Amino acid sequence: MTTLNLSASFKAYDVRGIVGDTITEDSVRAVGAAFVDVLGLAGQTVLVGGDMRPTSTTFARAFAEGAASRGASPQLLGLISTDELYFACGRLNAAGVTFTASHNPAGYNGIKMAKAGAVPVSSDTGLFDIRDVAQRYLDEGLPASVESRAELQEIDVLADYSAYLRELVNLEGIRPLKVVVDAGNGMAGLTTPAVLGDALLPALPLEIVPLYFELDGTFPNHPANPLEPANLVDLQKAVVEHGADLGLAFDGDADRCFVVDERGNAVTPSAITALVARREIARAKAAGEDSPVIIHNLITSLAVPELVLREGGRPIRTRVGHSFIKAVMASEGGVFGGEHSAHYYFRDFFNADTGMLAAMHVLAALGEQDGTLSALAGEYEPYSPSGEINSEVQDKAGAVARVLEVMAPGVTEGSGAVSADAPAGLAGTAVSVDHLDGTTVAAADGTWWFNLRPSNTEPFLRYNGEAKTPETMAAVRDLVLSIVRSAA
Repeated sequence: MTTLNLSASFKAYDVRGIVGDTITEDSVRAVGAAFVDVLGLAGQTVLVGGDMRPTSTTFARAFAEGAASRGASPQLLGLISTDELYFACGRLNAAGVTFTASHNPAGYNGIKMAKAGAVPVSSDTGLFDIRDVAQRYLDEGLPASVESRAELQEIDVLADYSAYLRELVNLEGIRPLKVVVDAGNGMAGLTTPAVLGDALLPALPLEIVPLYFELDGTFPNHPANPLEPANLVDLQKAVVEHGADLGLAFDGDADRCFVVDERGNAVTPSAITALVARREIARAKAAGEDSPVIIHNLITSLAVPELVLREGGRPIRTRVGHSFIKAVMASEGGVFGGEHSAHYYFRDFFNADTGMLAAMHVLAALGEQDGTLSALAGEYEPYSPSGEINSEVQDKAGAVARVLEVMAPGVTEGSGAVSADAPAGLAGTAVSVDHLDGTTVAAADGTWWFNLRPSNTEPFLRYNGEAKTPETMAAVRDLVLSIVRSAA
């Protein structure tokens, strides 16, 4: 019997918990059994891997034991990045999991799951059903074992993964580039030498300057979360010191990639989305597609849909979150999708996200011309972004309502105008309001927009916005945040 409550670790898209507290060896064994039962995987292969965190190998074996007890045939993938899992699930057409807590601190671990073909498992597609069955197994004990089809096997997909990425983006003919890569002691320390270096494949015209390639799930140098500016400082300094052409920073499980230009300045994920979208539209049109579909979430820059339309593609705006993006990628036949959080999705990569493939597109775009990355990225950054700003607010709905009283009085959705009492330059501006994900208010003339989204797990209201000038961006940001925090 156990008192562990799996609701504490099962999130909307994956499992994240504190080792020994909300995620344990017993709990992942139960989850392995439930994964097979809920998804009907008895008699089928189940792929199981993990990152460099201290408990990942132990948890992976416990999960495999649970899966085998319900009649599946687990295959251990060993140390893998999350996008390696998606590759394996797509290439081998098998369901699988990887043990990782992505960018979370060292005391955490978790599980990312996929069905055969790398189809995501989320709260809408079975994750909470797996949770509930696993909870019953924890509380009542695992059912009698069903004999699995084969002994536990181990396979290595790194070479095939690396070769496949090189097929998708050919870097052999680019000009020589010096690239600093900050792996953050995460899985990019394994995948970068395999894909961009000569560890498994012939050398490319790339000089890789490694930062923190040692696999160490205690993260001795800095947290493996490049979304936080403080965690990019080492990379930015190294790029300048080495006179590099660019820098790449990966998160712990290496499914996200952040880019730094030759001056040490961060390139926004929206700019990377636009850059890759242009390349993927051109490739798809060359293959005969009339209007290739590009997916972007609602808090990426307006520069993305504007570029897509200019290039002859069709932009589709979605909610934030990988399960939404992947679902729309599949239903609309999207060739590429990007998020503000540096998740990048590719049709040719089973509609899944891979930071490494996005990085390769950046290397190709830079290496196919003679200019700098700062000049190249500048073409895709016409707006001034606020970045994501969190406000601790208990009554999130009340805060949003107060904002709308000023930014669109009398309007809950549709068209309106900013209150005449707002500061000069904003008062009376025609706006639109929508609630696709949180609340978005946008100036009708396209000069600014902002989005307020409540966190599902923390008392935070998240602000994102941009404008055509830094002054307007700051004016809208400061006004909205002052209202949000007025009764926080």
